[in-house]
Amino acid sequence: MNAGRGGAGAARPPILVLVTGGAFLLLVASLLIGSLARPEFPPYAVTVPAPVTVGESLVGPATYTVDASATDRWRYFDFARNAAVDSGSWDIAFRRFHLITAPGGGILDLGAVPFDSVTELPAGGYVANSPGPDTTNPGVGKWYSYSTLSHLLTSRGHVYGVRTPRGSYAKLELLTYYCKDVGTACVTFRYAYQGKGTRRVAP
Repeated sequence: MNAGRGGAGAARPPILVLVTGGAFLLLVASLLIGSLARPEFPPYAVTVPAPVTVGESLVGPATYTVDASATDRWRYFDFARNAAVDSGSWDIAFRRFHLITAPGGGILDLGAVPFDSVTELPAGGYVANSPGPDTTNPGVGKWYSYSTLSHLLTSRGHVYGVRTPRGSYAKLELLTYYCKDVGTACVTFRYAYQGKGTRRVAP
């Protein structure tokens, strides 16, 4: 009798196996739901470019949205003209989740600080682009967090200082990677630009 009871007990799956199997099934279900669910995109629309020379004025805080979904070209933005541009001078450029500066410019990560708390930018520490087959700027690095459940990118909320090739300064915050017009790779950012060439980026 004891031997029979021992044989039946040995045939039962260990509790740890059941718990692990259940957790695995929940993970698979979460991944499937995340991949099939259509995300609700933020209510931003691509900004219609209207380049206007701003001169020696303080621009912003302002919010701008660019379509950066093309994989084979950069989308350029010129602070001095307060718009996305297709020709002429530019200061920063977007392609998918990448952000670079124009040659001679640089970016400095100021950390996860409130945008309005940055009133004057540092004089040094700005990082130039890294050359190579896939140009990047280490000053920005990975500005987003990626969720394996939703497969969405969310901003880490860092503020960046930008020094343009002409020696002007801007502060920048990347808000979101999505918009209602384009969907994915539609970057909305907030910025303030000092046209005078000083490092003061707030009234």
